[in-house]
Amino acid sequence: MGDWFRQRIMDTGRLPLFCFFVALILAFVFTRINVRLIRAKVGWFRNVNVGEMHIHHVVFGVVLSLLGGVAGLLVSGVSQGWYAVTAAVFGVGAALILDEFALILHLHDVYWEEEGRTSVDAVFVAIAVTGLLLLGLRPLGWEDPDGTPEGAWLAAGLIVVNLLLAVVTLLKGKIWTGLVGLFVPILLVPGALRLARPGSPWAHWFFAPGSRRPRPGRMARAIRREERWRRPVIRAKIAFQEFVSGRHDLPSTRLRTRR
Repeated sequence: MGDWFRQRIMDTGRLPLFCFFVALILAFVFTRINVRLIRAKVGWFRNVNVGEMHIHHVVFGVVLSLLGGVAGLLVSGVSQGWYAVTAAVFGVGAALILDEFALILHLHDVYWEEEGRTSVDAVFVAIAVTGLLLLGLRPLGWEDPDGTPEGAWLAAGLIVVNLLLAVVTLLKGKIWTGLVGLFVPILLVPGALRLARPGSPWAHWFFAPGSRRPRPGRMARAIRREERWRRPVIRAKIAFQEFVSGRHDLPSTRLRTRR
């Protein structure tokens, strides 16, 4: 294990990225344990308040991210060890920010509402992408295979093709396929070619009711696929999310506002 860590992490210069990765996971887990204990009103666990103002932990995340990022810029060329420490501080700040990503997105406290699951999705995406980078995978396959001008043009062409496929895949509502496909481009081919999800921007533009060319048959097939394949996966994902982060079961503020 020690030899593997030295060869794959230390010798490749990925120690700061590894420290960021570990800090991100640990800080997220600790934060979720803390907020679940606060919600359950266990012991001395309470929200941070200044007078009547509740201080969300995204505020501490912004401060730590700035400290870690600026300090990392200062020490990156001086000490690998201190650079790794600043990367860990940045990871803690990133976890605190992403854990309240839904609050930033909606500009409203939806932490325990259904919309709050977006925060958990954001953390999972960050962990997945960082993990792939740690494995040595490069987004869009951007390395020059042989160092020649022809190889550079070939690499640039592959990058453009992969980027276009990734954009189409994401527009079709296949978020995880698109993100992982940035590092494993072969996944982008079926993601871009297969039918879009019914609620995706691609479906809205090209075949859903209200689009320029509504195609009821294609929309019906997309809905059938969603119900047969996607929804069981979503239920499993939600079950895992709630095991890790708690139940997002408060009534939606959006629904209350509509009523």
